Amino acid sequence: MRIITIAFLCICFIGCKPVDEVDKIPTIDPNKKEIVFVTHNGPSTYYLNNENKPSGIEYDLATLFVKTHFPDHEIRFLLVNSISDVIPSLLKNKAHIAAANLSITDLRKHLVLFSKPYQETQQQLIFNQDVNKKPKNITDIVGKKIAVPEGTSYEESLANLQKKHDTIVWKSASHTNTESLLEEVADGLLDFTVADSHLASLMQNYHPNLGVAMPIGPPDKIAWAMSKNSDQQLLIKVNAFFETIKKDGTLRNLLDRYYGHNTRLNTMDVTTFLKRTNSLLPKYIHLFKQAQDITGIDWRLLAAVSYRESHWDTYNTSPTNVRGLMMLTESTADLMGVTDRLDPKQSIPAGAKYLLKLIDTIPDRIPEPDRTYMALASYNIGYAHLEDARVLAKRLGLNPDSWADVKKTLVLLKNPEYYSTLKYGYASGGAPVIFVESVRSYQRILEKHQPSHNPEQDKFKIARN
Repeated sequence: MRIITIAFLCICFIGCKPVDEVDKIPTIDPNKKEIVFVTHNGPSTYYLNNENKPSGIEYDLATLFVKTHFPDHEIRFLLVNSISDVIPSLLKNKAHIAAANLSITDLRKHLVLFSKPYQETQQQLIFNQDVNKKPKNITDIVGKKIAVPEGTSYEESLANLQKKHDTIVWKSASHTNTESLLEEVADGLLDFTVADSHLASLMQNYHPNLGVAMPIGPPDKIAWAMSKNSDQQLLIKVNAFFETIKKDGTLRNLLDRYYGHNTRLNTMDVTTFLKRTNSLLPKYIHLFKQAQDITGIDWRLLAAVSYRESHWDTYNTSPTNVRGLMMLTESTADLMGVTDRLDPKQSIPAGAKYLLKLIDTIPDRIPEPDRTYMALASYNIGYAHLEDARVLAKRLGLNPDSWADVKKTLVLLKNPEYYSTLKYGYASGGAPVIFVESVRSYQRILEKHQPSHNPEQDKFKIARN
């Protein structure tokens, strides 16, 4: 009887939708050779990128899993309205696997089977630094307006917190998600919400007034989920999949692609960038779009490179005489036919064509987005030093074709133990890592606020994360 009661409470706590809303989704067809994943829209799960193509870490993981373990099966994604629909969809046989950024919790384990975790995160209490003071302790949030999305593990964490502090009250909001509630906090409509650390870091790049008040509970482990009635062989294959991609570096590369740059910018960086996006970018935006027309490189990536180089100051000059919006060296300017590096009409297309040249120089076997990341590193430090870092990566048993691994060896180029054994010697290898990660962050901010330009003409599938 106790088990039945716990299961009932779990289902209610998770926030099942009315039967007709869940039941109208068709059940799995056992005669079809397909694997169905249930997920929901969000920056840490599944979304359409600026080319209107599916993206997100859960999408990439699911696609790779089916390709590896079920090559003769089709893959299908069931997109539900919110996380509160995910587990009910599994329980009602609407999908084989939930790939939805689910944290493993005690209540959820009564309902579903979890795979081995593939990521760890920390729940954080988020507040608006412009509106509220950072709470010194948990009692400081008493009486504040707090909301979390219905059906999330945050409800469970707050319920556990309430056992110790019974004066804490919060609302479980339906028909919303964590991203939307974070935006409400940023807009001053809500005092606090709870978010996973990786999502909070991402959203701070868009809303620099968001601050972390304190962690909530111990770290969470994120995993895929399956019905307890699932074929045990499916769970075995899922666990084997995660073991393999952990060992061969694939998982590390994917996590870096989506989250590796999130903490590069601080609050002042983002605030200044957003201000200059309004005050300076309009002067040059048509030139960046023209450069995209010439090269096929998304104008927002080019603008991000320019900002990281010069802060969109056309007269910017470094002590080493690197000049202009794209901070071209004299030799690069000569190579690209630039007569006046301080002229944006020359500097921007020249910088774009030079980046294109570097992308074309990177070995063909290196896929996007790593190919572009390495070209960006070359833009900053030179192709020769990038090649030294790739050679060193191979020596150290890392993947020379993975940006997540090469950025580890770039920072070693200042260490005599390593650079003395390489062809091009010493380099300040930390600089290109900071450069690339900053550019990625600025690009993502621009993509959130600025529309694309002739995306059908894009030559490269540039990373959106």
